[in-house]
Amino acid sequence: MRPGPRQREAGSTTAIVPFFGILVLVLLALAFQGGVLVAERRAQAAADLAALAGASAAQRGEDACGAASRMAALNAARIASCAVDGAGGREVVVSVERDGPVLWGREITVRASARGGPDPP
Repeated sequence: MRPGPRQREAGSTTAIVPFFGILVLVLLALAFQGGVLVAERRAQAAADLAALAGASAAQRGEDACGAASRMAALNAARIASCAVDGAGGREVVVSVERDGPVLWGREITVRASARGGPDPP
């Protein structure tokens, strides 16, 4: 007796389900890694802009770290450290933190640093 169509397909789901499970896990891992990469780029942009805003304020004789902090906040970041340095106090070095993606209820924090001011001699 020849096996019917249903008998030939018996057990095929057992082989397909693990494949799709692994595929979903790989796609989730790639999406998370992409989220971390985007957060790192945004943190670096916030650090660059904060350092430039601080250096610009220092050139005008204003509060450099206050200007850097305001610019970081506008870019959804917070200042972790700020230092006014260099000749005449016109160089600003900042470090910022920014919230990244959430994985299993745990939020990732990304950090970036930047320097703003005139070129060193």
